[in-house]
Amino acid sequence: MDNRYNKPEPEEHSFGPDMLFSRRQILKLGGISIVAASALAPVLARSATKPLIIMEKAQGIVIADPVLCVGCGRCELACTEFNDGKAAPRLSRIKIGRNANFGPGSLLGWREGQGLWRSGLIVQDLCKQCPHPVPCANVCPEGAIVAAPSTGARMVDATRCTGCKVCLKACPWEMISFDPDTRKATKCHLCNGKPKCVEACPAESLSYVSWRDLTGKIPPRVTPTARPQGDRAAACFECHLPGKGAKPGFSSGAGSSYGWIDRLGALFLPVVALAALAHGAVRAIGKK
Repeated sequence: MDNRYNKPEPEEHSFGPDMLFSRRQILKLGGISIVAASALAPVLARSATKPLIIMEKAQGIVIADPVLCVGCGRCELACTEFNDGKAAPRLSRIKIGRNANFGPGSLLGWREGQGLWRSGLIVQDLCKQCPHPVPCANVCPEGAIVAAPSTGARMVDATRCTGCKVCLKACPWEMISFDPDTRKATKCHLCNGKPKCVEACPAESLSYVSWRDLTGKIPPRVTPTARPQGDRAAACFECHLPGKGAKPGFSSGAGSSYGWIDRLGALFLPVVALAALAHGAVRAIGKK
């Protein structure tokens, strides 16, 4: 019998091209793995024990038209008289005074803003009611910044606040104030859906409207110096890559949000591609 037709049986544990998956099988397995990981992501998130702080969006927001503002300051007085029972513009949740006397190109180069010394445009600073991730809420060690039941506004729970002032360092627009009398932080909570600053404005430069994301449209005043720490920082990392997707509380400007599944895909896809190339090289060598 011709020995050409009697090929020797491969050894049981021999390594060769015939023992490998095809490139098509490798790509299929890679795709199935990524889809399976994506499907498991919500299940794993629900079972997570880390202290994730995720707030639903607020229902409304106060917006301003600087062209109409006359700088009278009535909005600041209305805010503090209603919320604090005293006329204290420095505690106001809407801030006019700090922008009244400065403008682009002024002699005080360290101070940014609009104002009477230059352009005459007074820009009203208001809370942006930030969407997730909410910078001030994420850094508060006491969990004292919560969503108001009636409006979803981000508000300070005075019963939890210890006056540590960490939240003041987290807001990119410096919209949180500190009351030295009560030793508590304070911020805009939309006055239960009827903002007093809007009602008091004689120039009708303020409006209470449905919520919209302004965090990426209004430049931050400062670079926040407070960041989530410990387990809270690890929990935030589960949702956001450094420098990506975080709102201005984590990096200036808005971006896209990336979860751990995106990081897994970004790592796994090149591995699958390299495996397919390596497989082809091994088969080519084995056929020679």
